[in-house]
Amino acid sequence: MIKPAGWTCKRFDEFGTLFSGATPRTGIAAYWDGDIVWVTPNDVSRLRSPYLFGSAKTLSEKGLNSCSAQLLPGRSIVMSSRAPIGYVAIPVMDFCTNQGCKSIKLKQGYDPEFAYYSILHNIDAIKNRGEGTTFAEISKTALASVALPFPDSKPEQTKIAEILSTVDRAIEQTEALIAKQQRIKTGLMQDLLTRGIDEHGNLRSEETHEFKDSPLGRMPVEWNSHHLSEIADLQVGYAFKSSWFSETGIRLLRGENVGTGTPDWKDTQRLTPDRVKDFEEYLLCPGDFVIGMDRTFTQQGFKLTQLSRDDTPSLLVQRVGRFIAQRVPTAFLSVVIRSPAYRRELQLKQKGMDIPHLSRSEILSPIVAVPSSETEMQRIAEQVEKSYRLQAHYQSALEKAQRLKLALMQDLLTGRKRVTPLLEPESPAPATP
Repeated sequence: MIKPAGWTCKRFDEFGTLFSGATPRTGIAAYWDGDIVWVTPNDVSRLRSPYLFGSAKTLSEKGLNSCSAQLLPGRSIVMSSRAPIGYVAIPVMDFCTNQGCKSIKLKQGYDPEFAYYSILHNIDAIKNRGEGTTFAEISKTALASVALPFPDSKPEQTKIAEILSTVDRAIEQTEALIAKQQRIKTGLMQDLLTRGIDEHGNLRSEETHEFKDSPLGRMPVEWNSHHLSEIADLQVGYAFKSSWFSETGIRLLRGENVGTGTPDWKDTQRLTPDRVKDFEEYLLCPGDFVIGMDRTFTQQGFKLTQLSRDDTPSLLVQRVGRFIAQRVPTAFLSVVIRSPAYRRELQLKQKGMDIPHLSRSEILSPIVAVPSSETEMQRIAEQVEKSYRLQAHYQSALEKAQRLKLALMQDLLTGRKRVTPLLEPESPAPATP
């Protein structure tokens, strides 16, 4: 790597003093629940910003003195050194750590925020120094030998960190907006699918409208409860033969491709073009909702996806289902199947130890509330769609900010682009005659 003028590569033991952590004996109550922050990898893994403001467990002074952990000043750097390597934070208060972390007490001339971003930017090089078969761990000696590029000027370090911190704050604010909008959307769907919207555009309430009892609880008298199978169908995909596959042709949408967002087309299979005409009924269209019938619920979420133009044309494969509206507008059906209540019902029905799965009948079996008026169904769908569009807008802004941060880190933390012009004092304004 070619270093720009005024930059030098510094090893960890050159820009800081390294410390390992330790754990007091857990069976001695007097060692715990004191005022000393005791950081573990789990504490650092939860952060959404560079700064750490506390820890899940704390030590007493007796606990600290009973082990080899050392109290370090705030604005040092802490990094998880195993299980996994690479969570990084700047504690704002004095702290110590367990043995799953390494801490760097910075020497004079080094900006903590710059060091934080530089460590993150070079985290793969740091992880490569880890050793171990069960899980990788980086030793203090190995970490000490890793070198990172630093501007010789601390003001230049600080200015770079300020720029990256500004983008980080924008990312945090956007993530908070997305979380807030998700909560609003969840509450809105619950209200709309239990109370509805009257002809004046207002949510119904029992103070102003007539309600009745139902298997789902109280609902407007104009509504009825139905099994989903009464208002929708589920087309299950075809078991295409592997001998029909080719490198060209129409993509096959398999259960492995269906996720919680847009389909993942990595390693997808394709059907030979001459076979496609025999299976046109399985061709998927933009806007179709598909559900993975195996492992419908994963750690990532609910495998229900709406296809975009980029996902089609494609073909529906066995163990994937396409929802088809019957007796209700497609837009209203999309609200029902995306609702938290429907998701909870399906989660209870998923069965199987090795491969949890759902059958077509199980997917269509939940009872749902349905307005008698198609006009009201459209009003409900429009309100929900507005909420989804707003969330998509925030998500697009978040992705844009994340791309900007990545580009800035690549440019600023290597010296490829300099911030030195920003450090020059402004020329005084000319005197007014």
